[in-house]
Amino acid sequence: MEIAGYFAAVLIGLTLGLMGAGGSILTVPVLVYLFGFNPVTATSYSLFIVGVTAFTGSISYFRQGEIKFRTTLLFVLPSLLSVYLTRSFLIPALPEVILSSDLFTLTKGGLILIFFSVLMIFSSLSMIRSGKNEKESPVKEAQFHGALILLIGFGTGIVTGFAGAGGGFIIIPVLVLLAGLPIRSAIGTSLVIITMNSLMGFSGDLLHSTPDWTFLIPFSLIPVAAIFPGTLLSRKIDPAKLKLYFGWFVLIIGIVMLVKELMA
Repeated sequence: MEIAGYFAAVLIGLTLGLMGAGGSILTVPVLVYLFGFNPVTATSYSLFIVGVTAFTGSISYFRQGEIKFRTTLLFVLPSLLSVYLTRSFLIPALPEVILSSDLFTLTKGGLILIFFSVLMIFSSLSMIRSGKNEKESPVKEAQFHGALILLIGFGTGIVTGFAGAGGGFIIIPVLVLLAGLPIRSAIGTSLVIITMNSLMGFSGDLLHSTPDWTFLIPFSLIPVAAIFPGTLLSRKIDPAKLKLYFGWFVLIIGIVMLVKELMA
């Protein structure tokens, strides 16, 4: 199973390089089901892996001037606060058994995985929809909705902290629709936001636990290395078709996870 997990790590990096988002949604299932980590540890490790990989992916966008720092700051200030509070206080405060009855027991780990599977389903539907509708057309002028960006940033931090996922499927549409960014600038800016949110959330975990660096660092290097060929392939592969196919793949995994956790 671990061999399959390392292959999946390559897929995470390739997908992030190809689409700028989406690959991180696979990290938690890989760590839980292929490496056997408990969900709390898996979401923590996922934050580090996603943060390091997103940072690597953002470098090329920075060199091309595709990162909008004003928008980054507006989005990231509330999200950094909420992701840190979620990992530092909310997750540790949850009881190990959330709900128990003769027919059903909901643990903290089960709640996290159910939430994550629902997040995967919504993420996949977003990718499928954008894959069907995405066209290479000029971006229309959009009004800058600063207050709404702040609010969504705060909510995204909670989602990132609870699920251990980057939240690119939320961030990119917000940057396009509410900040009026072109899609490449939205992807580059999203990668910077994901980097900061993920690593801030991981730092909150360091207050309560010590990670296994002998696993975490070598594993993180795999998607980091894979993001470079992914970026090169993105110039040759139709991104709309890629999002469509990957969206269906994520949808299937999300449904299987949800059914598995509900049955458990």
